[in-house]
Order: sequence, then structure tokens, then C-alpha cells
Amino acid sequence: MHRIAASVSVTVLQPPSTPLSQAVHTTTASNGSFWNQDRRLFLLLLAVTFAAYLPAWNGKPLWDDYAHLSRPELHSLAGLGAIWTKPGATQQYYPLTHSAFWLQYKIWGYRTTGYHLVNILFHVLSALLLVRILRLLDLPGAWLAAFIFALHPVHVESVAWISELKNMLSGFLYLGAAWSYLNYDRERKPLFYCVALALFLMALVSKTVVATMPAALLVVFWWKRGKLSWMRDVLPLAPFLASGIAAGLFTAWVERKLLGANGAEFDFSLLDRLLIAGRAFWFYLGKLFWPAELLFCYPRWNVSHAVWWQYLFPVAALLLLAALWCTGKNRRSSLAVLLFFVGTLFPALGFFNAYPFRYSFVADHFQYLASIGPITLAAFGISKALDFFEMRNPGLKRVPVVMLMTVLFVLTWRQCGMYTDDETLWRTTVTKNPGSWMAHNNLGNALSQNGNQTDAIAEHEAALKLFPESADAWNDLANVFFKNGRIDEATASFKKSLALNPSIPSTHYNYGNFLLHNTAHLDEAILHLEKSIETETSRNVWPGNPYTHYDLGIAYDKKGRYEKAVFHFQKALAIQPGFVEAQKKLAWILATAPDATARNGSRALELALQADQLTGGSSPAVLRILAAAYAETGNFPQATATAERAYSIALMQADADLSEALRAEIGLYKNRTPYREAARQ
Repeated sequence: MHRIAASVSVTVLQPPSTPLSQAVHTTTASNGSFWNQDRRLFLLLLAVTFAAYLPAWNGKPLWDDYAHLSRPELHSLAGLGAIWTKPGATQQYYPLTHSAFWLQYKIWGYRTTGYHLVNILFHVLSALLLVRILRLLDLPGAWLAAFIFALHPVHVESVAWISELKNMLSGFLYLGAAWSYLNYDRERKPLFYCVALALFLMALVSKTVVATMPAALLVVFWWKRGKLSWMRDVLPLAPFLASGIAAGLFTAWVERKLLGANGAEFDFSLLDRLLIAGRAFWFYLGKLFWPAELLFCYPRWNVSHAVWWQYLFPVAALLLLAALWCTGKNRRSSLAVLLFFVGTLFPALGFFNAYPFRYSFVADHFQYLASIGPITLAAFGISKALDFFEMRNPGLKRVPVVMLMTVLFVLTWRQCGMYTDDETLWRTTVTKNPGSWMAHNNLGNALSQNGNQTDAIAEHEAALKLFPESADAWNDLANVFFKNGRIDEATASFKKSLALNPSIPSTHYNYGNFLLHNTAHLDEAILHLEKSIETETSRNVWPGNPYTHYDLGIAYDKKGRYEKAVFHFQKALAIQPGFVEAQKKLAWILATAPDATARNGSRALELALQADQLTGGSSPAVLRILAAAYAETGNFPQATATAERAYSIALMQADADLSEALRAEIGLYKNRTPYREAARQ
């Protein structure tokens, strides 16, 4: 990006009048609008980037995508408010990103193509902003840098994974803020400053990794001027620095307290973190210049003070920094690139706990913005080499650029194939990283969802061989055992999960749901379902799981505790309006409960009518509830007619039990008698 590299004594060349091969020389724009000069290059960039990502256009949701695509309880206006005001309502507190997901859900629901195209578009627009920034800094190779950035396969994870809209949106706003601030630095117009600050604040609430932007700008000013001025360079950035630090500290707190980035898996000394950071630095740099064997989840390194070669990574990084520093002005551009790269990566180098470190210390999407530095330096080097190449072989100057773009295009196309669906993603990861317990476990979940329970059990067991202390893996294995009817093994696995971590809401919920199917264990089911709500509350999860309240309603109904049942069914509907099963259960209790204090005919009728509308008026079970509600309000003719319609449909569907029940109830309604459930024992 801006701060990046290039020789200080760069020669300003003319802007391109022909496509990419000549565009690599460009540094500044001549007279005329940017669009008129570069529209062909922009359209080419747009076309080749969308084409390179074509395999991902219809990719299905992966891993935590559904949690990001605006959970059902967040689809309302109240949910949009909670996105901004209630940390814990969303996966991470990135309210602008989740607001964008909220808006996209309103447009295309769970149809994923729209989400993918939006990600790709933001990626292309970021590349275009990169051109503007590099030209503002008088750096050659601006368009080449943009094409490399757009087509580099290391960015596939960020672009093809729907959840990484946070990278796409924050990156676009980051580059927009940087471009505006650089214009302010050049012209000192307050409007540019205000726009830059506004865009930066928007970027922070999209993803706080952009908090490093003020430091990156200081690197740029040092590179351009050779020194920093307090009044000109540092003081105007004070609001940016303060807001970035505050946002970063808040995100670190969220990662620890709400996402669970704490405990033994994150218990590292300062020396450990230095070893991790040094190795991560070289890992990211290596993947940029040789993007082979790119993975969704890389092996998690074993950090050890006793292994001598692990010290080589941070030592080599420090020696590189020292060498560039000692070369002084002649290599200031290279040092600026290194400082930008390390500074932008800093939040992901291991000095702060991040939840993904449970699985790996590195991830491709962590270096989305940091990659701009080395990419710009490479583009500058290539453009200078092409100047020399042009003098000797003017007819062949386009060949190296076309070859490079073709290679990047093919690598990105192939990498996108990994992101088509969950099973493909995790199979690929397991094949290349068989030591990843998380990949085995998630492959097991994908196989189970696709109906392959036998292989799912094998994958969960493989995960537990690698990491037997994973409460999540025991919980997932228990769920698959339950689906297979292996009750004793499911019970043992649930208990093992809870013994390892008694504070996971999902485990208590799954175990409570499992116990709910056995009337003899109702009290224990209630205990675990209540515990699930308690742990969600302690984690500030808003508004909670509607299915937990639904299951509690069923349990309390079976126990004859109608007041409690009504409360939890109402709570489920408050969280997720239109939850038909909760509407049905609540309406039935309000219409037929043996306890008169629990009945409310008018409310039962309202809920039953809503459920009937949502099910298209063709569900005999819903019509039965509606008939009971009519009877409770004293409208027996309508109750009789509705029950008879339900009876006819039940007969056509060959539902003998429901038909028999309805025939008896029709007799009651004809005698102007409402139906009453038998009292619970």
C-alpha cells in the first residue's frame, strides 16, 4: 500500500495508454479523469478477478457462515439494534460488518451467490484504491500491484469465505481512509481529514485489525521525508491512534471473555509469543512469494524453548530489520515495506489471544492487508526490470506480465475449488493436514449433515485421538451417536464433554435435548437446558437460543408445570418470531390446559391462526389446534368445521392416530364442549 516501498529516487513515468504490460510503469496520472484514462484496465481487472473466482460464486456456507449470515433472531429491526448495542449478539463485535450481513439477508436471504459477488466486488474496489494510493505516492507499477493483489491465491480465503466480508469491507474502508488522509497530507484540506477519520472509524467497526493504519501512515511519511514532524505528521493522527488503540483493546477483551480465547491453549510466555511471531513472519512472507499448499487450517506448531532452531525465525527477522536499518537512506524504501508488513500483521502475530489460535497460529486471511507491502515492492521491482527489458526486447515486454497474471489466475481458480462446500473444504484440509483435530471434527459434522453417519463417527473419533481433551469433539460425537440410536455411547460422550468443560452452552443444550426424549429423565433434561441458558447469560449471548427455550417448554409441559412452559414458549417466540413449532405448542396449552389459570382462548386463537397461515392452511395438526382454540373462545360451529377439515386431511394422509383424536374432539365440539388435556401425573 501507500507506505510501501520503492526507491526514493523513483522516476515519474507517463500513465498507461495500453493495457497491463505498459501499465506496470505508471506512477502518476496526467491530465484528464482517472476513469477516462484507465477504464480499460479497470474493466479488465474487474473481468479477470470475477472470472478467477467463478468456482466460488455458488459456494455453500462454510463452518461459521450461517452464524454470520444474520442469525434468525437478528433479522428484525430489534436485531439490527442489538448488533450495535449488545456485544455477544454476533460472533464478534464488528457491528458494521454484521449490519451488512443483515442488509444482504434482506436482499437474498440464504442464497449465497449474492454474498460471494459482494465479497469479490469489494476486493476489486480495494485493488482500484490501491492504484490511486500508489499513484498519489508516485510509485511505478501501480496497476501491476493491483492485478497481483486481486489475483494472488493467498487472498482466496478472504474473498471466497462468506464470513470474511469483515476483511473485504474493512479493507476497502481502510484503503479509502488512507487515500483520503494522504490527500489531506498533500493539500491540508479539512474535508479530506474528516472523510479519512469517518472511513477509519467505519473500518474499525468492520474489523479492528485496521487499527494499525495510523502507524502505517507514519511509516509512509518517514519514508517520504526521512524524518517525522510532530506537528505535521504525528499530532493530526492522534484521534486515529487513540480510536485504534481503544478498539483493539476492546476486541482483545471480546476475544478473551466472549469467544473463549483463554485457558491452557493460550497460556504462552513472552518468549513463546516471540517464537510464534518470528515463525509467522517468515511463513506469511513465504506464502506470498511461493503460494503453494495453501490451506484453510495449517498445522499448529509446537512451541518449545528447548528446540534451538525455533529461535532462528525471530533472530533472522531481527537481523533483516537491523540490516535494512543500517543501510540507511539507500534502502529506506525496503525498510518501510518491512515495517509496514510487520506492523500490519502485528495483531495476528501471537502477541494477543485470538480464538483461531486454538487450531493454528497462522491463516491466509490474517495477511490480507499486510500483503500489500511486499506486493507493491514486487510490482516496483518488476516494473523497473521491464524498463530494462524493454530497451533490449521491445516486442516481448508484455510476455512476462501476461505469464505472471496467467499463473496467478490459474492458482486462484484452483484454490477456489476448496471453498465450494463444507465437506470439500474439510476433506481437502484433512488430506493436507491430517494432524488437525479441528478439520477431522468438522469433516465429521459435514458428513453427519450429509447423512453419512458411519464415516462421521470415524472422523470424530480421529479428532479425539489427536485431541482427547476437546469438549467440542465429544459433544459432536455424542450427537452423531444419538442420531444412530447408540444411546449409551451418546450418554457417555455427553458426560465426557461436560466433564471437560461444564460451561459450554451448546453441550448442555444438546444433552438436555437428548434427555428430553426419555420421560424418566425430564428433571435432568430441565437441569441441563436451564444450565445452557445460564451459561449463555454469563457469556452475554443475546438474545439466547430459541430452541433451548422451546425444549424447556416441552419439558415443563410434560411435567404439568404450565406456567413455566408458557413462559419458555413465549420466550422462544420473542427471540424468533414465526417459530411455528413454538406457536403450536403454546397455542395448544393456552387452549386445552387442564389448569384454568394457564388457559387464554383469545391468545391461543391468535397464535393458531398465525401458525395456520405460515403452514398454508394444510396442516391437520395445526388445524386441530385452531379448532381447540375456537372451542375455548366459545365459537363451537367454527371449531367443528375446522376439526372436520383437519380430520379429512388426516384421513388422506393415513394418519390413524390423529384421525382418531380428531373424531373424538369433533364430538365434543358438536356438544359445545371444549377439549381438555388430561392432567399430568
